[in-house]
Amino acid sequence: MKDLIEYPDFAKVDIRVGTITNAIRVEESEKLLKLTVDFGEIGERTILTGMQKWYSPDDFINKQMLFVVNLAPKKMVGLESQGMLLSIGDNPPVFIHPSQPISNGTGVS
Repeated sequence: MKDLIEYPDFAKVDIRVGTITNAIRVEESEKLLKLTVDFGEIGERTILTGMQKWYSPDDFINKQMLFVVNLAPKKMVGLESQGMLLSIGDNPPVFIHPSQPISNGTGVS
């Protein structure tokens, strides 16, 4: 288990639903996929995810998933990721998604 954190620290993490509108392989990487994600009023963002080993771009298109949207941008192979896709486990990672369609940008509470 990781170190305990106080609720105010957890409350800083902004987790929202987004729909993946495009996904492509990042040619310069054996791991990365580049996702374009619609977050409704927040707009579209580019998210890089290291799931190329297990999934093809088509596995992501038009799927609603959960993302952290308030991480500081991170550069990877010359591209900027503007958030993080949440998943469970790592061999292969399992997607986390709503059980029914919900508005893009809806926050997790």
